[in-house]
Amino acid sequence: MNDFGRLITAMVTPFDDELKVDYERTNRLIKHLVNTGTDTILVCGTTGEPSTLSDEEKLSLFKFVVKQVKGRCKVIASTGTNDTKSSIKLTQKATEIGVDGILLVTPYYNKPSQEGLYQHFKSIAISTHLPIMLYNIPGRAAVNLSVDTVIRLSEINNVTSVKEASGNLSTVSYLLSNTPAGFKVYSGDDSLILPILSIGGHGVVSVASHIIGPHMKAMIDLFLVGEVKEAANMHRKMLPIFEGLFITPNPSPVKYALEVQGIPVGKVRLPLVQVNEHEAEFITSLLNHFEKNN
Repeated sequence: MNDFGRLITAMVTPFDDELKVDYERTNRLIKHLVNTGTDTILVCGTTGEPSTLSDEEKLSLFKFVVKQVKGRCKVIASTGTNDTKSSIKLTQKATEIGVDGILLVTPYYNKPSQEGLYQHFKSIAISTHLPIMLYNIPGRAAVNLSVDTVIRLSEINNVTSVKEASGNLSTVSYLLSNTPAGFKVYSGDDSLILPILSIGGHGVVSVASHIIGPHMKAMIDLFLVGEVKEAANMHRKMLPIFEGLFITPNPSPVKYALEVQGIPVGKVRLPLVQVNEHEAEFITSLLNHFEKNN
């Protein structure tokens, strides 16, 4: 029910020159991700610029991606907002479209209490039969989903995993020790994937997998078969990419990096802006160095 694999890519949303969703570019990107190790594509997550997409655009993207992947990988729809009623409506429509799972981010701006967070997620979860992945990202949402609240939510049958992007390994450890067997914890940060795997985490919801998917997949596979030193060596080599793709707010750097790799995905919508000349040179040099040495 909740097997989304180890490597989930939070897909960028490709735009055309007028910043409309470009489905031809989206199809090319889907093929690229499937061919480079992605187990599940997350649509309209943070990297997909959901705050600038209308519900109609989101639903159209969900439908398109489900159709194009043709079962080659799973599809998770990000339907969480800071309005419970709207989130339920979007979740139900995504369920009807046929996605494989739902990602629900902590409500941003409202700053609800832990009880408010619990009631918000519970209300959405019971509106669908699909597996729910919670998404804790206090750096963007201005509220932290506590360990105790995740444990409470994990008792709901279809709340099956969490994308933990607080950067706190203690939080991950406590979650793994106190949630039901089968509940999965995913790293929300590429740079923490190996440390989180080492304490029992399941995988990563990634940005860098757009660019170095095969290497990330290989690192995860090495770790899983006990080749820890080699996995750690690969992690260290990839770390500059993991961190460099956040030189300026996501997804501007990864969109530029995809362009460099010959996969056009267009620009970002305001209030985000394109990388500047200095940032572009930095990202290009990172990619060139990595390609030369790997």
